Amino acid sequence: MPRPLLLGDRIADTRGYSCGALDPVSAASAPPMRHRVAAPAAVAATAVVACGFVVWADPTTPGGVIPVCPTKALLGIDCPLCGTSRMLYALLHLDVAEALRYNAIGVAATMLLVAVYVSWTRGRLRGRPSSNPRRLRWASVATLAVFCVWFVIRNLPFEPFTGLRV
Repeated sequence: MPRPLLLGDRIADTRGYSCGALDPVSAASAPPMRHRVAAPAAVAATAVVACGFVVWADPTTPGGVIPVCPTKALLGIDCPLCGTSRMLYALLHLDVAEALRYNAIGVAATMLLVAVYVSWTRGRLRGRPSSNPRRLRWASVATLAVFCVWFVIRNLPFEPFTGLRV
């Protein structure tokens, strides 16, 4: 039979996260809601400003405010991020087909970033982490691999890959 929980014992939820001590003092010492919402609100505000700039700059018109990609200008090849500002502009105008034409990997990355942001914000509002960081150790390597493959595929000089250039 397990021993009974005592005042001050630490408990864990089913996923192994520590839920704190069993006393009213630790429950009261949790950060207030405004501190838990500050970071997600700052990220959302930054995203709104960036999207507003892209809409204002209109990267689809030549010679605009947003400069040409340095890789494209210097080497004449498309980097993995080429077309991202135009892709974002198309997404903000709800033109998904055009966004996919500009940068298909960018559309997938944008959807993934939105999903991660929602999960992170939900975890912050609940006062616990949304996932275990050890489970995501592979994410940076996988992202680098996808971008390298995308870089090669969109610069292949034969059909159907020439259609991926912007």
